[in-house]
Amino acid sequence: MMWSPVRLLGVLTVVALAVPAASAAPRQQELDRLVTKYHQLRQFNGSVLVADEKGVVLKKSYGFANFEWQEPNTPDTKFRIGSITKQFTAMVILQLVNEGKLKLDAPLSMYLPDYRKDTGARVTVTQLLNHTSGIPSYTSAPGFFDNQARNPYKVAEFVKGYASGDLEFEPGTKWAYNNSGYFLLGAIIEQITGKPYAQVLRERIFEPLGMKNTGYDLHATVLPKRASGYELKPEGYINAPYLDMSVPYAAGSLYSTVEDLFLWDRALYLDTLLPAPLKQKMFTPGMSDYAFGWLVKPVKLNDGKTEVATVAHGGGINGFNAFFIRVPERKEAVVLLDNTSRGDNLQELAAGLLSVLHGIAPQPPRPEMAEAMRARLAKAPVAEAIAWYRSVKATKAEAYDFSEDQLNRVGYWLLKEKRVADAIEMFKLNVEMFPASGNPYDSLGEAYLASGDLERAKVNYRKALELDPTNRGAEAALKRLETPVGAPASKLTP
Repeated sequence: MMWSPVRLLGVLTVVALAVPAASAAPRQQELDRLVTKYHQLRQFNGSVLVADEKGVVLKKSYGFANFEWQEPNTPDTKFRIGSITKQFTAMVILQLVNEGKLKLDAPLSMYLPDYRKDTGARVTVTQLLNHTSGIPSYTSAPGFFDNQARNPYKVAEFVKGYASGDLEFEPGTKWAYNNSGYFLLGAIIEQITGKPYAQVLRERIFEPLGMKNTGYDLHATVLPKRASGYELKPEGYINAPYLDMSVPYAAGSLYSTVEDLFLWDRALYLDTLLPAPLKQKMFTPGMSDYAFGWLVKPVKLNDGKTEVATVAHGGGINGFNAFFIRVPERKEAVVLLDNTSRGDNLQELAAGLLSVLHGIAPQPPRPEMAEAMRARLAKAPVAEAIAWYRSVKATKAEAYDFSEDQLNRVGYWLLKEKRVADAIEMFKLNVEMFPASGNPYDSLGEAYLASGDLERAKVNYRKALELDPTNRGAEAALKRLETPVGAPASKLTP
């Protein structure tokens, strides 16, 4: 997302709670300085909590929860947390396993008897949890957010209409991030318990842990201290598009605070909610380092060599982004909740904050090339903007963030603005800058597809797959393009 050169005054509103020990003050100040730099560049707006084995080191909020009223964010501001919801869904599933009410290796159709038998009998609960089911993810369906995301749905209605597609691959053979899988897990929870998903989470997790500021977000509810969600455009902030919260459901419907997520973090070191063996299963990675609602992989800190073993997950939902990362060996945690759609920076910010905890100088953020390009493209032709990009990259390479995602974000913004020809030029430039990476080719293929140039789309999707064989989006797009018109949709057979 982007912002205009005209900055809002008074954005740097900060609120801090809990005074740390004097010995921790320099470290707290260094953490705060780093977040402040991100905030000043409009790369973060929200609440932060950083903790070590002794407790909270930094708990602070930056910017506005509501820009219209200029209400500041505070540590008890409630943010939508998107896919961080998945770890709570996974916890309830494992609790039901512990109670003998569910088996991880049992087929989906055992718990949802009305689900289509040809696929439901072949997909297990484990495969729903670790994204290896092969069921298409509804959020990847073309036009879903434009056409369906504003509508309210009953759980059974949504399962039948949007989470029951033909398998994209044989269950258990590949990994593909999948919101349909977690929607189905929510339906299973309701089927087994006989209670609404939101009530089950409240009774089994939030109330026992004292998480009083966490719950299922509903648009109609008057919720005190709820942040509004925004996006950044070249001209400034706008309100994020509406999303009916029956759509994310058990895959991404929750709101929370940094304080409540810290309670969740500390509870995961205990056996309060789940016996140790099952809890260990939740953190045991399968394909692509993904466990049950957690990504389990080492993270490199800002010295370029120190690695720490982490469990983490991000979340993105209209107007909001969240990132929650834990270092279990040292009982460290970073919680970042943002209400301006800035998920593109949260992992880098978290790595910098962890670096400070480890005595490593953090890398400060740089102005984003995406931001600068979008500001130029709002006023100048694409050729002029590209010429400026080349000049700055050649003469001032350290002045901006020139990473791969920068031009990609500009390209997708152009697509959204219906400037398809300009988007193609932007993605072509990114391919030129990063010829060994598959994602720029995938994006260029998408732009050619939007322009109606199917042959060039296929060429670029093939190149994306050649460079990254795990790119399921490119694989699915290529399959659709190479299916003869009028041919029946292919199905996997037992």
